[in-house]
Amino acid sequence: MGSAVMALVMRANPPPNHGFFRKALDGARDAVQKTPMETKTLAEGVIAADRRALARAITLIESGRADHRAEADALVAEVSKAGRQALRIGLSGTPGVGKSTFIEAFGMMLTAQGLRVAVLAVDPSSARSGGSILGDKTRMERLSRDPNAFIRPSPSQTHLGGVARRTREAVSLCEAAGFDVVLIETVGVGQSETVVAQMSDLFVLLLAPAGGDELQGVKRGIMEMADLILINKADGDLKPAATRTCADYTGALRLLRKRPQDPQDFPKAMMVSALHEDGLATVWTEMQALADWRRETGHWDAARAGQAVYWFEEAVRNGLLAQLTENAELAGRMADLRDKVAAGHVTVGTAARDILSKLNL
Repeated sequence: MGSAVMALVMRANPPPNHGFFRKALDGARDAVQKTPMETKTLAEGVIAADRRALARAITLIESGRADHRAEADALVAEVSKAGRQALRIGLSGTPGVGKSTFIEAFGMMLTAQGLRVAVLAVDPSSARSGGSILGDKTRMERLSRDPNAFIRPSPSQTHLGGVARRTREAVSLCEAAGFDVVLIETVGVGQSETVVAQMSDLFVLLLAPAGGDELQGVKRGIMEMADLILINKADGDLKPAATRTCADYTGALRLLRKRPQDPQDFPKAMMVSALHEDGLATVWTEMQALADWRRETGHWDAARAGQAVYWFEEAVRNGLLAQLTENAELAGRMADLRDKVAAGHVTVGTAARDILSKLNL
């Protein structure tokens, strides 16, 4: 009897609770799970720019199930054979600075030039319910209807850095699908958003006019990573304030140590008005010039190689952390030590060493 038929028969007529039959049933179920051939078919759909296949693929890589992770890894490996690259642009900024407005105006300008644009927007997850609003498609109504654009909101879940845990893999899928530009919109949480620089070719920081005071605690780390600082809302009554803010940041950038991946005059501060679509074409020209320079000088390939190493190490760290919850013995020991730490019976460092010693590394 074929494995698929066997699975159907046994599901309809469950056997007694004997170990032999239970193992046979589990094996049959595994046989009818998604096969490598189905994963390859999904990868072919992504490479063929099938939007439904791309959406399904991103859903797969965002899954936390162990079996889905294996399929997701196989899928990413398969689509990488296409050898396609897009310009990855990470966008950061405090909430309310106009990231979504800027992305829609900027994306519409690019699609009007015949370019295909993917937007990966990360929404903050609730600390209480774990849910997210995922309302970026409603904020980017025009762009979401553009046939040359693809918008995918994702929850940040518990991942720090302003991006979702699987955003990097979603970027790879969008590249394989033939998009020319991938825009990565971060949550907008502050200093930890520099993580987005580890998955983008260009890192753009959006600021509001006269917003210096609220950024005192975060701007140093982000400014050191930013390639372009854009002062948004440079229109109407805010234009004089935007001009002053742009001048202030231009002066501040001159004080930063020169980075080897930057040509002359980079990083730089510029003024834009996403609402009136002013300055967007100039920003795009500067982005292209910087990307071309980095390709010609080898910094592009070196940066992507460094990013791959960074995410490899992150995957190892996450795997080690997963063992603490997936291994029953370790989970029990963690719960015991957690209570002792809370009661003050053991110090934090001693408890941590105890757990680490159980990993047998």
